[in-house]
Amino acid sequence: MWNDLLAAFGLMLVLEGILPFLSPSRLRQTWIRMANLEDRALRLIGLASMLLGLLTLYAFR
Repeated sequence: MWNDLLAAFGLMLVLEGILPFLSPSRLRQTWIRMANLEDRALRLIGLASMLLGLLTLYAFR
């Protein structure tokens, strides 16, 4: 179980590092836009992301 968890964490770090590596200016612009969003919108984005992640895990496990 720990091996799977660490592998998933490593994959998350790789995926999250792609955008700052390829286009740091675009990432910065995105962060600025996100900072201007209301809390409710950010929560909905976070919820959608978590649900998509759970569906993906369920589909491939």
